[in-house]
Amino acid sequence: MVGAIIVGIIAGWLAGKLIRGEGFGLIGDLVLGLLGGLVGGWIFGALGIPGQNGMIGAIVVATIGAIILVWISHVIREA
Repeated sequence: MVGAIIVGIIAGWLAGKLIRGEGFGLIGDLVLGLLGGLVGGWIFGALGIPGQNGMIGAIVVATIGAIILVWISHVIREA
């Protein structure tokens, strides 16, 4: 559980920095990172890409999912 929270914080922070350089605060980044892990895992599974190995793989998958969620949130805000 603690590992997933750490991965979520790192992934959310990375996503916030990679997309327009702005995050959503610690709680927002945590939520985006945790949800990003689910979204990233689902996307990788749907594409038939094998699961992540270790902490770095989990961070990469969660960050990709979080980037997608941050991008969607920016699209919704601009609409």
